[in-house]
Amino acid sequence: MNAPLDVDVLVAGAGPTGLTLGVDLARRGVAALVVERAETLFPGSRGKGVQPRTQEVFDDLGVLDAMRAAGGPYPPRMIWRDGQQLGVRPMFEPVEATEGAPYTEPLMVAQWRTQEVLHDRLTELGGRVAFGRELTGLDQDPEGVTARFADGATVRARYLVAADGGRSAVRRAVGVGMTGESVDPSPFLVADVRVRGLDREYWHAFPGEDGTGLMLCPLAGTEDFQLAARLPEGETPDLSLEGLRKLVGAGTHLDPADLTEVRWASEFRPRAALADRFRAGRVFLAGDAAHVHSPAGGQGLNTSVQDAYNLGWKLGAVLRDGAPDALLDTYEEERRANAAAMLDLSTGVHRGEVQRGKATVQLGLGYRESSLSEDTRPEPAEPRAGDRAPDGTVDGVRLFDAFRGPHWTLLGAELPGVRSLPAAPSYGPGVFLVRPDGYVGWAGDSAEGLDAYLAGVGLA
Repeated sequence: MNAPLDVDVLVAGAGPTGLTLGVDLARRGVAALVVERAETLFPGSRGKGVQPRTQEVFDDLGVLDAMRAAGGPYPPRMIWRDGQQLGVRPMFEPVEATEGAPYTEPLMVAQWRTQEVLHDRLTELGGRVAFGRELTGLDQDPEGVTARFADGATVRARYLVAADGGRSAVRRAVGVGMTGESVDPSPFLVADVRVRGLDREYWHAFPGEDGTGLMLCPLAGTEDFQLAARLPEGETPDLSLEGLRKLVGAGTHLDPADLTEVRWASEFRPRAALADRFRAGRVFLAGDAAHVHSPAGGQGLNTSVQDAYNLGWKLGAVLRDGAPDALLDTYEEERRANAAAMLDLSTGVHRGEVQRGKATVQLGLGYRESSLSEDTRPEPAEPRAGDRAPDGTVDGVRLFDAFRGPHWTLLGAELPGVRSLPAAPSYGPGVFLVRPDGYVGWAGDSAEGLDAYLAGVGLA
């Protein structure tokens, strides 16, 4: 006889992916537990760019104002050579804001601050993180998953989500491989440091003659700079205070002693790799456990948040609304294709083939090819089923305000138990059913044929 369930969903990893999923499940009333191997939240800035699409997600989850307070806008880039300022260049191609896409500029928030905001929101909603819980193995059966921990404890859950990073213990435990390639043979390092003698109005770039170089970016909302460097091929990064002082002294006009403190440091070699599957029975892979990438272009953290946002409402529909388990298969269907595209994009930005801007804000990502996207109009116009649902106004109600929350929204018709609004002028004629993650799931000239779709997602 199987052991009783402790939780509906066990989330391994309290990074941005796991915390976002924890918040989304908590607001849906799903009994979930987030476990983290470390004793505290991650202390570094590794991922710092919050793209416009992720800002829309954070708006829905009730944390956008806190994210803005924790960070700030990106500064322009100042190019230096031999102690001289060569000029200022924008970090991004400008993207014009519209009624349908009000957020167009990336927001800079150090990863440790992003995680603090999400953790605070999770706690506010009644969720929690169990720290110091290293997952060492698991067993699956038709009813659930039993996870084993280094301290001898076990947790029983209906589903397990691996959000435990690129070296995911859960991914290895279920035998899912990753396929990928090296993006750059050179070693890289990233560190949060304190520096004197540099203003905080610019992202300071110090390119070398041979493709190496370093950058010092003032981290919005903190007193730190993020130091990022590309080293000569074959060199071993020295992450000590003295090692980073030597690097700064050799690569910039600053005195080595101007680097006064190292708060966190890490090395990496850029690689692009994709998990062969995103689902293995009752186990799902999300974030870096499912895809690893170059940090260029600020796509990784954002793609990870989108993974969690996509999976959260589907778990809620199955666990709380009676949707069939097959709905969960659409997580891999939708997110693996998007992750593969993100890897290509990040690699292109890393190699200088793609400009940061319209290509990297993630507003164009969608699911038109998904089995969950049904458009019955003979000549569909945008937005089509699978597209991101734009903002706008209906009878004085802002659509993003109407969408905010764990519910579905129907535009252009009425449906008992579903939040319904009149047709949105910016959408054009027709009926549009907007998913809880802000994508058009179903579209038609009228509501005819909608019933069958609703049954598949737990709304009928």
